Amino acid sequence: MVKNPDHVTIAVTDLERSKHFFELLDFELKITDVISGEEVAKYMDVSDIEADHLTMVLKGAEPRFEIQLLHYRNPKIFSDPKISNLARPGYNHLCFRVENIELAVDHLRKNGINIRSHIMEYLHRKLVYIEGPEYITVELAEWL
Repeated sequence: MVKNPDHVTIAVTDLERSKHFFELLDFELKITDVISGEEVAKYMDVSDIEADHLTMVLKGAEPRFEIQLLHYRNPKIFSDPKISNLARPGYNHLCFRVENIELAVDHLRKNGINIRSHIMEYLHRKLVYIEGPEYITVELAEWL
């Protein structure tokens, strides 16, 4: 039934900072839109929605993979630092495969990205957690 991931949508309060984060991970901006109106409000079950909707595409990925950034103009949303606690139900983290984890971490650290953990080996991979927009956890994995 399911073929592959298509996209992940992240609601953000700082659109430019979030866009920059994903650009550092090799995503490029493809579509900028504003979503609003009765049909979208009903579909998303968010009354009076108005939001910037940016589609960022991972360069060279086959099949195509998108991160969609959703910046609410209405209703107002607030960032919650408690989301970084991984010991809770619901979304835990998103993981991206990299060629060289040490080079990736060095690149991100030089660009001000918070590296949340040390690099560890587990299940034939090197793994590391980094902090994404709105305190979400992103993991990088290098297959060994």
